[in-house]
Amino acid sequence: MADYKAPLRDMRFVLNEVFDAPAMWAGLPRLAEVVDVDTADAILEEAGKVTGRTVAPLNRSGDEEGCRWHDSVVNTPSGFPEAYKTYSEGGWVGVGGDPVYGGMGMPKAISAQVEEMVNSANLSFGLYPMLTAGACLALNAHASEELKQRYLPNMYSGVWAGSMCLTEAHAGTDLGIIRTKAEPQADGSYKVSGSKIFITGGEHDLTENIIHLVLAKLPDAPPGPKGISLFLVPKFLPQADGSLGARNALACGSIEHKMGIKASATCVMNFDGATGWLVGEVNKGLAAMFTMMNYERLGVGIQGLSTGERSYQSAVEYARERLQSRAPTGPQAKEKSADPIIVHPDVRRMLLTMKSLNEGGRAFSSYVALQLDNAKFSEDAEVRVAAEEKVALLTPVAKAFLTDMGLEATLHGQQIFGGHGYIREWGQEQLVRDCRITQIYEGTNGIQALDLVGRKIVGSAGKFYGRFSSEVKAFIEGAAPELAEFVEPLKVALENLDALTAGVLERAKSNPNEIGSASVEYLHVFGYTAYAYMWALMARTALGKEGEDDFYAAKLGTARFYFARILPRIHSLTASVKAGSEPLYLLDAAQF
Repeated sequence: MADYKAPLRDMRFVLNEVFDAPAMWAGLPRLAEVVDVDTADAILEEAGKVTGRTVAPLNRSGDEEGCRWHDSVVNTPSGFPEAYKTYSEGGWVGVGGDPVYGGMGMPKAISAQVEEMVNSANLSFGLYPMLTAGACLALNAHASEELKQRYLPNMYSGVWAGSMCLTEAHAGTDLGIIRTKAEPQADGSYKVSGSKIFITGGEHDLTENIIHLVLAKLPDAPPGPKGISLFLVPKFLPQADGSLGARNALACGSIEHKMGIKASATCVMNFDGATGWLVGEVNKGLAAMFTMMNYERLGVGIQGLSTGERSYQSAVEYARERLQSRAPTGPQAKEKSADPIIVHPDVRRMLLTMKSLNEGGRAFSSYVALQLDNAKFSEDAEVRVAAEEKVALLTPVAKAFLTDMGLEATLHGQQIFGGHGYIREWGQEQLVRDCRITQIYEGTNGIQALDLVGRKIVGSAGKFYGRFSSEVKAFIEGAAPELAEFVEPLKVALENLDALTAGVLERAKSNPNEIGSASVEYLHVFGYTAYAYMWALMARTALGKEGEDDFYAAKLGTARFYFARILPRIHSLTASVKAGSEPLYLLDAAQF
């Protein structure tokens, strides 16, 4: 596999040239204090170094060795503890953390790029700081000041880690039926008892303590999701002076043996009257969790993008070097026995598909991250509300579409290697295995599609969608004539999505099955249209500069490929949505 090289030029292009993020940061007082274009560039440069030099070399060995469990103790693969120490000492765990408690305070638009780099370098490794950052986000938003002071500094510094304990064996998507209990104690703490499964980083040897955020129910809690509370349950109980005290009454019962991400410890966690503290309000645990869900779901989407990027880097290097047959137009490398396979149309099709999906995905993930920053940091209430509604609409698209396209990209990368793509030593088969989980965890992509159509489209009566559509329309109407080759197909795609959205809204009034039957294909139509908007924005920036730098010429060529060969996928998907729910219910259960 090719050495990983962070795509810093493209990241800077998206942030600085396409979206002018530095200007946005300058207009937000809390961000203006901590970040400008030079700071952002320096952070990205250093993140590229640590992920490329320290984290990436452990990717294959970590997959082959995996995590090991014995008598409730989990050991990560060789080199992981040392690499995690280096990563933590660089401040990368807390890159987006609150500066009041020791975080860097960077905007999500910056931390999103760091997440892409670490996950491209080594997805298993990247999950450990991601879960810690997510736990910190929930604590910072909902925990008492005492809990924040006690736990956040050590978590941001990477001395302690975090985990999110939601899922139970019988309760995955339907968290309302969890059985984990929390009994109130006289001193204000709680005794938490129950078992959780699929807990990423629930036990490991990377940090001296692990802080679990656990969903549980009080004895008198109302049934369903309205009766869930959130509790902080540490592996070791900190003492008054901050040192570690006794081991809490919890343990890792086993780890899962998985298709991919084998160096990430996926644990069964058993809580046997473990001491914990309430985070936020009683019976408001899901609300506390959803504070970080938009960030985490974008983060999982970025994991899909990351594996696609790593696969592309290896595939394009291989395609330039692998000699097989002659080009259809005649020999290109006449001094060699055959031409490099990059001359062949089908290889170019796959490489350009990967490139267009990766670069479109990077722009889209950055766009969503900028909305998160406006929602969090803007002092203008109208700007915050508009950003919050865009985030609500786009988060399920970011999670599902980025990961679906990430798997497509990794599969193309594997295919370009031919038989070698199926062989472990080249690394492509690992990327396929690793990427596959991103479509499943943090809410399966089918659930994301239901969330998009059911809650965000139908649930808002089209209001959230209208904000996004209006923004794209304004861009189209204000575009210069020389952008017509990109704007005209975007306009057609948006009109199609507008009509499709109106149709789904209308049919859902009379048949509740319409939402579920339309959801996955609708999300993909939305995703391809959103990427078209991103590519039109990037083309606007690159147009006229192609003579200055080959980077811009490649950007325009990739944009033209996207509009010609990828965007037309929306037409078959649209036909599927319009077919309605009836074809799904032609068979009785016994006929399957």
